[in-house]
Amino acid sequence: MAKPAKPSGPSQRQLRVGELIRHALADMLSRGDIHDDVLAKHVVTVPEVRLSPDLKLATAYIMPLGGQDVAPVLKALDGHKRYIRGEIAHRVNLKYAPDIRFRADESFAEAERIDALLDSEQVRRDTLRQPLKIDQDDDRDDDR
Repeated sequence: MAKPAKPSGPSQRQLRVGELIRHALADMLSRGDIHDDVLAKHVVTVPEVRLSPDLKLATAYIMPLGGQDVAPVLKALDGHKRYIRGEIAHRVNLKYAPDIRFRADESFAEAERIDALLDSEQVRRDTLRQPLKIDQDDDRDDDR
């Protein structure tokens, strides 16, 4: 019997736990539970949290509102990593609290790049071309 195909994306459990951690982290940041001057000055969004298959490593993608001062915000979060992990362990009922690493969210920059590509002159020229006309004689039924 052949082995089942390995799933290409994250499992349902990884997605569910990632969302629970994302909500807990966003709640901590919005309520000001993390006492830091840099974090107090910024509104920080957490668009996504990805987990490793064994649920022991969580990568939280972070973006300050407006995309300004990403490096200081990431440094501040890294400095409070131990506290954040403990709080997430209390808020999310897991056997093991995952290690958390923080990364800058690049999805907004990627969306802007795609918008710029779609707005380029070459793409605009290609979308304005006339559609191909199909000759009516070529669509004859050969079953006659």
